[in-house]
Amino acid sequence: MTAHLELASRAAALSAAGTPFVWATVVRANRPTSAKAGDSAIVLADGELSGFVGGECAESTVRAQSLQVLATGETRLLRITPDVPDEESGGGSDGGSEEQPDPGIVTVHNPCLSGGTLEILLEPAVPVPVVAVFGTAPIASALVRADRLFGLQVRAVTSPQELVFDGTAALVVASHGRDEEPILTAALQAGIPYVGLVASRKRGPAVVDSLPIDDALRASVHTPAGLDIGARSAPEVALSILAEIVSTRQERGTGEDESVPTDAAPAQALAMARDPVCGMDVVAVESSLHVDLPTGRVYFCGTGCRSAYLDQRGAYPT
Repeated sequence: MTAHLELASRAAALSAAGTPFVWATVVRANRPTSAKAGDSAIVLADGELSGFVGGECAESTVRAQSLQVLATGETRLLRITPDVPDEESGGGSDGGSEEQPDPGIVTVHNPCLSGGTLEILLEPAVPVPVVAVFGTAPIASALVRADRLFGLQVRAVTSPQELVFDGTAALVVASHGRDEEPILTAALQAGIPYVGLVASRKRGPAVVDSLPIDDALRASVHTPAGLDIGARSAPEVALSILAEIVSTRQERGTGEDESVPTDAAPAQALAMARDPVCGMDVVAVESSLHVDLPTGRVYFCGTGCRSAYLDQRGAYPT
């Protein structure tokens, strides 16, 4: 219980800092296994694993699968088993994943396990995108009140120095003309994806034209901010602005499925290496067990395979 509470405390700190991670929880364990139901771990984007979800070989599989989960933003049930998959069913080979009728379940054959089967729930935790709002106009206040209603954090800022560019999806300026240029310029130069200015159709373009930036950046400012939904009141205008932010995120492919965190990194192939001793696939990151040789780096699922390789290097492929 103490270890779980410590992990929970760390998870809270990571979330507060906007650091993505995967929470791995053992939900089923068949003997003989060193893990038991309820054991858990946290996996970071660099492969660092804290906690306990089984021995070294199981940990290696959890690391590799967690990095895939972090890339897709989708929860996954991982089944790790020493059983050789049925070749006729199209299952994978050593260290590989079998084809699954349910995309939420992935079975991995791990030849290093002691004989039991583990089922581990992998849950990604990625930062909620931030919408920064500058100004004290009624529209700004209405936007702030919409915090978390549409899967977005809405935060008031009072100066360009308060902008946190990493993880900020949008900036909306609604200050009735006060100090607009500095914060608009800072947001555009930092590459914040959506920058909106609440202003009239006449004043908005004039403000944008005065910004000391190139034409391409000026053209990216949304003014008047918001979709045309016939909004009249401040809350209605705030709704139109949030709708435009969501729309532009959809166009960029960062919010296609509202069940997937919108700032999850795009799925991409992980660099993998094969353990030369047992044949298991290992994710090629610094935190995976490895040795550096003149011929290059060799990765292992655990210390047993690494020791065997170092003791009898000539017996294994390089």
